[in-house]
Amino acid sequence: MTTSTASARQPSTTTPDLLTGARQLVLASRPLSWINTAFPFAVAYLLAGGEPGWLLALGTVYFLIPYNLLMYGLNDVFDYASDLANPRKGGIEGAVLSERWHRVTLWSAVVTNVPFLVVLLAAGGPASAAVLAVSVFAVVAYSAPGLRLKERPFVDSLTSSTHFVSPAVFAIALVGGRFTVPVVATLAAFFLWGAASHAFGAVQDITADRGAGIASVATSLGARRTVRLAMWGYAGSAALLLVAGPPAAFAAAVPLVYLGSIAPFRELHDRDCEQANRGWRRFLWLNLLTGFLLTQALLLAALSAGKGS
Repeated sequence: MTTSTASARQPSTTTPDLLTGARQLVLASRPLSWINTAFPFAVAYLLAGGEPGWLLALGTVYFLIPYNLLMYGLNDVFDYASDLANPRKGGIEGAVLSERWHRVTLWSAVVTNVPFLVVLLAAGGPASAAVLAVSVFAVVAYSAPGLRLKERPFVDSLTSSTHFVSPAVFAIALVGGRFTVPVVATLAAFFLWGAASHAFGAVQDITADRGAGIASVATSLGARRTVRLAMWGYAGSAALLLVAGPPAAFAAAVPLVYLGSIAPFRELHDRDCEQANRGWRRFLWLNLLTGFLLTQALLLAALSAGKGS
């Protein structure tokens, strides 16, 4: 048997490696959360006056996958040590990304983001460029060494909320939409909702984060006070939607659904923090419906403002 024949009969590891790598990248980008950033951009773009076309498609694709790969991929790489000790990591709530794929993930995040960002910056003006710069900075600064805003109590929740609200703000700025009082009030409601959601999500990790020396709003306040802060955040979100007036006011009940969902944990002790995972899993599924409705309120407010101009 010749060497070439023997080599031809050896099973190739290239295809399995590529498939494994692709799977790791998809898991790192959190597919369950793709819609949370792409949908606000797409519908805000349309209802703020943007015309369907290549720019809408480009922005939607960017905020669907590359943006999430950058956000969550960085998090998985730089939180690898703490994720290993976190019992809830390794599924839809966050991948434990093998060290073998860290470099690939970082390079993939850069390669997939840069072309989109160049075109989106060129397509807009100074206002949209500023919003996009803040959005990407918040994504990178949340996890990157030297910045690590995720380890600064209260700043962590505010930064996380920026990740999800900024695509909608960018879309409005990109098409030259007006930031009227109803629009700003609805955006603020969306922002409070996001900050409250992050704070509650941090409760389940109090023990793991303290063990890893990671600070968060939850490690700072403790489980009970953090849950109650999140409840106030949801209540404030509902109030802002009422202030925004119709049609946003019709969605004021949406954040109250979240408030009711986390209320059973308002007496939670730090030692039992992992019980909050039940509420967090419920949040992930509620988010597919109620997050959609809240975004609709934001976009309908933008449409209403556009008709009144």
